[in-house]
Amino acid sequence: MTVFSSEYHVGDDERKNTKGYYVAAVLCSVALVALALTWFVIGRKNAYEIDTVPGFEKAIDEGRYTEALSIYRGIQDEVLKVSPKDRTSNSIQVQMLDDMENIVRVRVDMICDRIIQNRYVLTASDINFLDSMRELTSSVVSERLYGICEEFLLGSVEKPVVMFFFEQLQPIGNFSATANPLLRELDYIETAAGDVQTAEKSFGEGDYVAAVKTYTLVNEKYDGFVGDYCDQRIDTIKETMYEPMLAEGEHMLQTYKFYSAEQLFSDLAVIFPEDDIIKSNLLTATSYTGEVKEYRGPIEVICVRSLIADTDVAFSGRFRSKDTGMYLTTYEFEKILENLYERDYVLVDPENLVDASDPTFLFERNLRVPKGKKPLVVVIENLQYSCAAYNCGTCRRLVLNDESQVCGEYVNAAGETVVSRTAESIGILDVFVEKHPDFTFDGAKGIISVSGHEACFGYLVAAGEIEDRNAALSAAKLPQINPTNDDIDYSRERVTDIVKILSENGWKFASCTYDYIEDCRNTEKQVLMDDTVKWLDQIGSLFGEVHMLVYPNGNYIYGTDDRAVYYKNLGFRIFFGGGATPYYTYGDNYLYLDRAMMSYNTLSRKAYAGLFDYTEIIDPAREQEDET
Repeated sequence: MTVFSSEYHVGDDERKNTKGYYVAAVLCSVALVALALTWFVIGRKNAYEIDTVPGFEKAIDEGRYTEALSIYRGIQDEVLKVSPKDRTSNSIQVQMLDDMENIVRVRVDMICDRIIQNRYVLTASDINFLDSMRELTSSVVSERLYGICEEFLLGSVEKPVVMFFFEQLQPIGNFSATANPLLRELDYIETAAGDVQTAEKSFGEGDYVAAVKTYTLVNEKYDGFVGDYCDQRIDTIKETMYEPMLAEGEHMLQTYKFYSAEQLFSDLAVIFPEDDIIKSNLLTATSYTGEVKEYRGPIEVICVRSLIADTDVAFSGRFRSKDTGMYLTTYEFEKILENLYERDYVLVDPENLVDASDPTFLFERNLRVPKGKKPLVVVIENLQYSCAAYNCGTCRRLVLNDESQVCGEYVNAAGETVVSRTAESIGILDVFVEKHPDFTFDGAKGIISVSGHEACFGYLVAAGEIEDRNAALSAAKLPQINPTNDDIDYSRERVTDIVKILSENGWKFASCTYDYIEDCRNTEKQVLMDDTVKWLDQIGSLFGEVHMLVYPNGNYIYGTDDRAVYYKNLGFRIFFGGGATPYYTYGDNYLYLDRAMMSYNTLSRKAYAGLFDYTEIIDPAREQEDET
């Protein structure tokens, strides 16, 4: 019995499992049927979609425009029935509408292009297409009518072409609704074209303020098409200009160009009257500006060489050099700046004395300085860092610190490498301006003249410098060097980085010839030409456009001399000679200025009495030199 009972229960379970199989089979059948129906529907839908757009295009090709419009409207009705919130459900239909509209657009554009480019006269077939399909062609034709008026306004198409284009399209269907008002404005468009093109030129050159000002003036004169175009361009320019001009103005504030910043933010305040950032920056700029007057007196130009950064190296018995009299110490340069500041001198850019936009003729420009101030130009002589000056305690090169500030690097008496902003005249002047922003007029700093003899800023930037550098190292009893091309490339990159920082902070650059030719006045032209080619190629290529030349030792060449003409033809327009008293003159396509050399040997000159008190300048550290 037990066995039979056991077999009975097993059979019952089997019957239960059989029911499950039946249910699963039914569900699978239903799923297969549903899947088949889905594929059937999708298949029919895809076939419908595949056939619809080609059918629309074929109807147009065969001139069956009513049928083509019917196809288009049918799809359009399907799209309009769907709620805008559920557009994804009929994205395919939307794409079909776009495809059909694009087919029409391409054909309309082709007809319009032929009219404009080839003086094409519309055929009956063209007119029939444009008129019959105007539900789709009207918007495209309107765009083209407005477009050709815009081209006319911008000067890229002539008026006869515009007139012909309108003559062809105006009579068709309801195109006249767009064409007639524009036709009535063509004379206004023609009148405004010159100013609009001027505004666009300013915009293209990045002079956004001038562009907006011009467009605003035009906008005040015209309504309609011209007025609407001006509104649109003003909005575009304002959007384009805001961030870069705000950044430019804030950089001006950071680099003490307060007068330029005041002008820029004043212009921006007119264009963006509600902007609080612009208002705040304008207030900052005006707090450092004052009345500016035209200046007609003498222009003081002082010149310094590398500074003595370590007086122990310069003046102690162990390192003492007989050449220390050629240099100022950092202490002496700082004292000179303090004296000049107390006497109301202000740093100016000599390039503000000229208009050099014409390469063949230099225009004199009247210098303007803050009321009560006297102009000052500072020249740093031949900043290449010769090994011969190491025993004078000077820097060995320029470097950038972690804050991207230009510093001098030198080796002190203990043999340690020291990096300091105030180890060189560049950093000292920068720091002084930071403390006394009114010591610079609109961010002007000084002029750094560079040669290529041995190095540039202490870096070997050309293979031609290696021999001269090694000769100088040998004379200084220092190890020889053998830099690779990679080393030279690296050095050029470092100099380029330093030049960029200096330029952004108001410093300008000048040549003092590649080999620092000591007497240019008595040097043959070919020698000067060969030297200049080397300077432009190896040094000038690191500095960009350079328009100033500082004659070594002040031995200048007269401006009418053929050698000076050679320099002028290469773009050098401002020349510095030498002289203890201030002097400048305009010549044939050039400006010449004398520079007064500042060194320990020259500090006691009577000519400098108006600049500083000699007794306050001398560094006490020089006493140890006298004692030894």
